[in-house]
Formats: sequence, structure tokens, C-alpha cells
Amino acid sequence: MVDTRTAPYALLLLRLALGVMFIAHAALKVFVFTVPGFAGFLAQVGMPSFMALPVILLETFGGVALILGVYSRAVALVLTPVLLGALSVHAGNGWLFTAANGGWEYPAFLVIAGLTIVLGGDGALALRPTTLPRSARLAAQPA
Repeated sequence: MVDTRTAPYALLLLRLALGVMFIAHAALKVFVFTVPGFAGFLAQVGMPSFMALPVILLETFGGVALILGVYSRAVALVLTPVLLGALSVHAGNGWLFTAANGGWEYPAFLVIAGLTIVLGGDGALALRPTTLPRSARLAAQPA
């Protein structure tokens, strides 16, 4: 049973938390690891180093869009590959994020949080809600 009175606020809280997390991780990559350092890390784990700046930009602008509620469902969907990339990097380190080099529990949770926004909607106070095609709206309505 979904409480339709409070569900939009639950999605708002999740959207805000995920947006802040993306901005914080982008800032970490820029100000702590540095862009060249992050590029080197990507190369070290077998990913293309040229993706460093695009990932940082996606995290920054995607995080802002999530916080503001600008096409949040679409933004969360676009950011899912970034989260899956983080999950793949940490997958071999064990479950707990406190494991050496970080485990995969936190990235897995973030993937689920993002997909929850994709499936659940933009939530309350969204500046530009994601509009779904008519056929998708009809399919999403309970019978």
C-alpha cells in the first residue's frame, strides 16, 4: 500500500539526498583527488581515463538537477551508468563499504535509490517534473 499523501515527500527526500551525494562526490573528485588523479584512477581500474571530466560534469549538473527537481526521473536514469560504474569498481572488494578500497553495498544502494526515483517519480516540489508519454502514464495507473 502506497500512502499517496506522503509518497511525494518521500521521493523529495530521496531526490535531495541523492543530489547532494552526487555533488559531494564530484567535489571530492575535483578538490581532493583532482581531475588528473581521477583520470589516473579510472585507467588503473580498467576504465577509459577520458571519462573523468564527463563523469564529474554529470555528477555536478545531475546533482543540481535532482535537488531542484528538474526532470529528475530522466536525470536519475542518465546517472545510472555512473552508479553502475562505481558499483563495478567496488564489486571485488567485498560487501561492506568499510572494506579495503570500499565494498559494494553503498554503490548498490545508490543504484537502487536512483532507480526508485526513475520508477517512483519526481516527488514533491519539483521545478520541472518529468512528463511521461501518454501510453506510459496509462500503464503506470493501477487497474
